[in-house]
Amino acid sequence: MRFMKYVGEIWRCAALYRTEQYEKLGIGCYQDQYLVKICEQPGISQEEIAESLFVHKSNVARQVAALEEKGFVERRPDAADKRILRAYPTEKAQAVAGDIRRIRSEWTRRLLEGMSEEEKAAASQLMCRLAERAKTAAREYQEEK
Repeated sequence: MRFMKYVGEIWRCAALYRTEQYEKLGIGCYQDQYLVKICEQPGISQEEIAESLFVHKSNVARQVAALEEKGFVERRPDAADKRILRAYPTEKAQAVAGDIRRIRSEWTRRLLEGMSEEEKAAASQLMCRLAERAKTAAREYQEEK
């Protein structure tokens, strides 16, 4: 089975599409998930972002710092623990969050174009199950370390 080959191809094609679309917004194709998460949960800590997106803490620090430099995010120390940095969206971030969602929806629409409603539902259910299994496996791997 060449399952991961296809997952990789879809991911790389999506990255190419997002790169072109997000250039107009002033963000990189991998920054969208951070920006949306911060807009959805203002005040989220960098550690919480890492846990929810299943990325390394150093990646979060770099991406959030880059978004801060571009004026999309403001980082502030936690009131109770100054070692914890909390990320807040700026007005600029709130202004592009809808565009990010629209671009993502357009990509999904293009991928699913021509599929029946049953095929779309089946694909969504399978991807959801696979994502849950992947998260479980990732958590188990982290616990083993």
